[in-house]
Formats: sequence, C-alpha cells, structure tokens
Amino acid sequence: MADFNHERVVITRGRRTGLTIIVAVHSTALGRAAGGCRMWHYASWHEALDDALRLSEAMTYKSALAGLPLGGGKSVIALPPAYEPSADERRDVMLDLGDVVESLDGLYGVAEDVGTTAADMLVASERTRFAYCLPESAGGSGEPSAPTAVGVFEAIRATCEHVFGDDSVAGRRFTVVGLGQVGGRLARRLAADGASLAVADVDPAKRALADELGAVWLDPTTAYAEPTDVLVPAALGGVLTPAVVETLQCRAIVGPANNQLSSDDVADLIAARGITWAPDFVVNAGGVVYGALVDVAGQAPDEALAKVREVGDTLRRVYALAAEHGSTPAAAALQLARARIAAAATPQQVVGS
Repeated sequence: MADFNHERVVITRGRRTGLTIIVAVHSTALGRAAGGCRMWHYASWHEALDDALRLSEAMTYKSALAGLPLGGGKSVIALPPAYEPSADERRDVMLDLGDVVESLDGLYGVAEDVGTTAADMLVASERTRFAYCLPESAGGSGEPSAPTAVGVFEAIRATCEHVFGDDSVAGRRFTVVGLGQVGGRLARRLAADGASLAVADVDPAKRALADELGAVWLDPTTAYAEPTDVLVPAALGGVLTPAVVETLQCRAIVGPANNQLSSDDVADLIAARGITWAPDFVVNAGGVVYGALVDVAGQAPDEALAKVREVGDTLRRVYALAAEHGSTPAAAALQLARARIAAAATPQQVVGS
C-alpha cells in the first residue's frame, strides 16, 4: 500500500448504491485539493484505497509543478469485478459521489477521470458545489482529454529535444500503448506530424484507428518490449515494473498514463538502462491546468491552452535540474514540486463557496 501521509481520507458506502467511495486528500498546502474521480473494478476496497492514495499524492506534485493554486486529491468508486452499473445505477452513484464531496465543504473538488465523464460530473453537481469539468453545454470546460493530449505532445517535443537534439517527431518511431481519449488523440497528432507509429490496446476494436493511421498494430502484452525510439504509455498505471524495464528497447518514455512506475525505485532502474523517463505527473498536467483556469479562474479557453503548452517548458526545467545535480528526472521533478509546497509553509484554511 502507498505511504499514508495524507491530510484526510474518507471511505464510505454510497447511500443509494452501497458502492464503496473513497476520497483521498493528500495536501491543501497550495489550495483546495483537486483531482478526478476514477470508477474502476477492484478486487477489494483495499486496492481502491491504494489507488486513491497514490493518485492523490501525484496530483499534489502535478499541481505544484504546474504553478496552480491547488492541492492534491483523488476520488475512487470501487466497482466489484464484472459489475457494470445500469444507466439508473450510474446516475445514483454519481449522486452518492456528490454527497461525499459536498460533505468535505470545499476541501476537495472533483472532475472526471478513468471511467467517468463530464456528463457524470454534471450529475454529481446536483449534490455538490465542487464538481468541475462539466460539459461545455452546461458552462463547464468539458472533457479534459483534449488539453491533456496537447500538454503531452509538448512534453514529447521537449523530450525529443533533450534526447535526440531537436524537438521534431518526424521520422522517429513512437509506440503508443492505450488508444483511449488521450492516447488516440496523441496517435493522430504524431502520425500527422510524420512520426512512424506502432500502437496497442486491449480493445481489438481500436485496431481500426491503427489501420486509419497506417500504424503497426502490436499485442498489448508485448508492446513495451518492441524496439522504438519513444514509448508512450497511455493506459492504466503500474506498467513499468522491474521485469518490464529489463525488456525495454527505447530511448525515452513519455506518456499520459498516471502512476506508470510500479514503485518509486523503478525510476532508478530506468535511468540505469540509459533511458529517459519523463515523470508522468509533469507530462499529463494539461487537463488539470485547463480545468482549473477555465472552471475556477474564469480564463478564456485560448488563454488556458497557452498555459497548457507550458508543460513542455516545465519538463525542460526538470531535465536541466536533473543534469545539474546528476539525478533522475523523477527526483528533480519531486525536488521542484516539494520546494514550492514547502514554501507555502502550512496547509491553508479552505472554506466552501
């Protein structure tokens, strides 16, 4: 289980559905904790809690590095294995989620994540003032997948510059593992910019996108071991284990998946193999940056997207610091994030609004 160094954790059962809902608030040193709600299948609530703890801590560092006045939090709805809620049950669990978020009175704001949507957040907003990334038709910033993909692409350019000497993706081979909302957008952008593309997904229907883009289709169970220039993890986390690292044949790893490392020490194993790993909590910050600026700060979408594109500049600072201190990019990113959090001194008093 992840280290328990959080300010507050709530584990409860939804009044309407009986499903386990977990909210983990890691830090409010920089402001209200913010992070998406993941609805996923877990063998037990203990696994769901571990996910919530790790993801919420990553959100703290993500917001700190992005310069946002937000802390880190995450919520998880634990679905039993093989259970798929009906439309009515899904609505009920989002109302349950809203109740839990509202009970924290502004300590945590929720948005969509894996397994949830902007439409789900609209339902949750019936029960809480602190649901964000609502559909654009409802006045919200909408699904964060598009701005997340914009930020990841800028991180890819920064990594190509760092590893290969220029930021062009043209002519380089990229392997995208996971063709969901973010991975699919990245694959299209990479192909349009002249990259040589290989892709993989657990859903065989996604092979249609590979055919459309002229990409090589790979078996997702072996895709990480295929020769490539840049590996792009775009599915669920925990994929970079010591065993997988031993099989890697790439120069760099940069992708949107959260919590890519199975444990923190895997960053050292990757570096020992001469591979550059771009810390995921830097790379995938575009969605939270966009949502915070549009939904909370009231900025125009174009202004928010300009800030999203600074993800690449943040990563360049991480690489520079790592080179200066002879450390891994992971250690450098944590150093920068923790310095900003420490400068805030003490957790802020967060009130409802």
